Amino acid sequence: MTALEGRSYDYITVGDVLPELAIPLTRTLIVSTAIATRDFQDVHHDPELARERGSKDMFMNILTSNGLAGRFVTDWAGPVATVRRVKIRLGAPNYPGDTMTMTGEVVAKENGLVEVKVVGANSLGNHLAGSVTVAYPAAEGKDA
Repeated sequence: MTALEGRSYDYITVGDVLPELAIPLTRTLIVSTAIATRDFQDVHHDPELARERGSKDMFMNILTSNGLAGRFVTDWAGPVATVRRVKIRLGAPNYPGDTMTMTGEVVAKENGLVEVKVVGANSLGNHLAGSVTVAYPAAEGKDA
């Protein structure tokens, strides 16, 4: 396997565990990703206004959480795999100064598709939980 080829569909099995990914939750990450996703809600960039609205601090937006879940799986799957679906539920907020640790496990593999159960946890509990499905084009139509 070369870096350009990535992980091979044939060598992925249900039960494979992805390596953990620790993501430091900096103010810069939270603000810049909110701007990049065109989410200008004040709770994602203004700590004072977020507190006025009942939050402890500003917090990460859902579009960033979706993107980080997809990135976690595609970094593992490699460049030949494409995201078909991200299905997550949010829990505890991602506040600046914390770390979100992503974990994952392959839960299904069929016809070129691989489904990975993902969890992103911080010091408050699970920030996100759900699944990411990726496709391996050369393997589509192949049984597991």
